[in-house]
Amino acid sequence: MALKKIINRPADFVDELTEALLLAHPERLRAASADRRALVRADAPVAGEVGIVTGGGSGHLPLFLGYVGQGLATGVAVGNVFSSPSAEQIAAATRACDGGAGVLYLYGNYGGDVYNFDLAADIVAPQGIRTATVLGTDDVLSAPRGRESTRRGVAGLFFAYKTAGAAARRGGSLEGVSEIARRTVEGTRTMGVGLSPTILPAAGEPTFTLEEGEMEVGIGIHGEPGSHRGSLETADEITDRFLTEILAELEPGPGDRVAVLVNGLGATPLEELYLIYRRVHHVLAERGVVVHRRYIGEFATSLEMAGASLSVLRLDDELAELLDAPAASPFFAQGGAEPPAPSAAAAARPAASGAPAPAPQAPEAEVRRTGTPSGLRALLLPVLERMPEHADELRALDARLGDGDLGITVSSGAAAVREALVGLPDDAHPSEVLRTAGIAFASANPSTFAALVGSGLLAAAERTGDLDEVAVAGTALIAGAVADRVQERGGARVGDKTLLDVLAAVREALAGDPGGSAAGAAGRAAAAAARVVEETADLPSARGRAAWVGERSIGERDPGSVAVLRFVEEVSDHLA
Repeated sequence: MALKKIINRPADFVDELTEALLLAHPERLRAASADRRALVRADAPVAGEVGIVTGGGSGHLPLFLGYVGQGLATGVAVGNVFSSPSAEQIAAATRACDGGAGVLYLYGNYGGDVYNFDLAADIVAPQGIRTATVLGTDDVLSAPRGRESTRRGVAGLFFAYKTAGAAARRGGSLEGVSEIARRTVEGTRTMGVGLSPTILPAAGEPTFTLEEGEMEVGIGIHGEPGSHRGSLETADEITDRFLTEILAELEPGPGDRVAVLVNGLGATPLEELYLIYRRVHHVLAERGVVVHRRYIGEFATSLEMAGASLSVLRLDDELAELLDAPAASPFFAQGGAEPPAPSAAAAARPAASGAPAPAPQAPEAEVRRTGTPSGLRALLLPVLERMPEHADELRALDARLGDGDLGITVSSGAAAVREALVGLPDDAHPSEVLRTAGIAFASANPSTFAALVGSGLLAAAERTGDLDEVAVAGTALIAGAVADRVQERGGARVGDKTLLDVLAAVREALAGDPGGSAAGAAGRAAAAAARVVEETADLPSARGRAAWVGERSIGERDPGSVAVLRFVEEVSDHLA
């Protein structure tokens, strides 16, 4: 399929988009990060009001970016097309939205987003910012009943923005706003159909293919496979498929009220969306179900994908009241909400003519120092310099079991960590070294691996707060902290064929002789890591993308495990 897009350089697509939004809507939006990947309401933060931060990959307007406004979300962090924002971008949005009442993270249930939002919460917690999380899980066909919490979040997330935003605006607590969002998510179901694929700007290739006259029912907003592929059906037949699944779960009865959202995925005429609503209205009326509010248009797209989705929210009195409340953003307006006045902080930052105002930076925390040169920092600098040499090997391994981005994740992450450590004083406390490394690695190339490792390093920073220097016993403590956090956040267990297997082996090897030499400990750790990588190669992968290939993962070394192995080997070689 030929690439036909009105863009400039594909690599600049998202950055030019966020710049354009700021230029077009200066009375409503401002940047909260220097890279303009974190945007917030012009009046943020609102003192005493719960902030709501959302985020995800770009390519879904108006989802995420388009729902920052009064009575909706307070801020957003956006990644590249269909890719998670970094934890630091999310943290920047969080700081800019915190008015002292805490911040709700409200976004769709996708692995990379979950890990990076969790890590962002770790980053802002020491600054006294409380956070809570509610995940959108409305895609009814993405997981069966009984596993609702694992479903994807799609267009129905709009309802949660609307009710939670209204709850925050009326002065609700963080716990209260979170409960409203959670109740909305639990009462929402969505189902979609795809008729043609999306073409990614950077790739120029369709994300999936459909034969002429085919449709895919249950497709995700990134082109994830649905539950049924077959001949294109009529509008009524497609709508009946939607309603069969949605109403079977929501079970609305006569007199019950619902909100209905008919959503275009990017290239579907509005006339066709109204045909879907027509059928929905008639079917619900026959059941005696009252349509309290209806929304028809584009609310969550997938670039130029043709297709549509139907979302239904079962209402109670409180949710209906919150849904009816005024709201306004650059992409949505209801009830006459006025553009906000800029916050005092934003008004104090003059903008150059025609350019967005400079973004606020994270508060500069005083670096904790020990008074003696840091052995940990001195060790990491040369080791990190050599890690990019393994990028090709890791890319090839990951391409066989995942999406092939591990090479760039490790190489760019190592370079970013090294640069960040160079900027620290040479006597920085070990906890400062680990915290700086975790944030830099997670932010360089946001991915599941980067977020897990970054989160693990932040956990290690917490555990080393009482250590002025890291001896062998301290390295075992660090390895253990990283392993524990990876297991907690990623859900893996030893034996699932993930980097956790290698981390556990490294921890055990380091703990075996806590009083021994650093070189000897590193050698034992490298040998243990190499042994585990080879032993687990004969297992099927049980977690992450690698698990999707099933039995084909048998005989392949786990890419994340190899990345940890190469790092430990570099440490061992440097100390030998």
